[in-house]
Amino acid sequence: MKNFLKAIIALIAGLMLSSCGYNTMQANEEEVFAAWGDVEAAYQRRLDLIPNLVEVVKGYAKHEKDTLTAVTEARAKVGSIQMTKDLVNDPQAFQKFQAAQGELTSSIARLMVVVERYPDLKANQNFTDLQHQLEGTENRINVARVRYNQAVQKFNTSIRTFPNSLTNRLLLHLDRKEPFKAQEGASNAPKVNFQ
Repeated sequence: MKNFLKAIIALIAGLMLSSCGYNTMQANEEEVFAAWGDVEAAYQRRLDLIPNLVEVVKGYAKHEKDTLTAVTEARAKVGSIQMTKDLVNDPQAFQKFQAAQGELTSSIARLMVVVERYPDLKANQNFTDLQHQLEGTENRINVARVRYNQAVQKFNTSIRTFPNSLTNRLLLHLDRKEPFKAQEGASNAPKVNFQ
């Protein structure tokens, strides 16, 4: 009879432990850690990617700016030389005029090569691409935050519902996890200013 009673107690204890949620709570906590890792990975992607993209855009913009500046300066030189009838009679002035015209022609030729190779200037496209990358990166971060918050909700629910709450209180002593929260002032719409 004692053996039968021990077997019944062991069976009841086994059934109670099988539904105590011990493994479920452990798995849910690991899911929270993994989701937070995804948030950190998205932040790291932004940290690695954005400065490199900005440098590429700055490089293209500088190349185009330098080309356009050369044309503008050459044009200014041509404009600064007075074209009079006497120009043909003054070899030095004529030489300066010819040199200025040559610089302008050379600058315009470089500009034409840029325009032919890149019908719409690349800096514009690079700025657009940068904007898309920034947008995509911020979306990835937001998705990772949402998934983290979902994992936190699942975990917090699992440690607070019966019978898991008893198992947690007696065996695991797991604390609630904090969901990702918006920064103070995030509810205010940002102001866009192009000045």
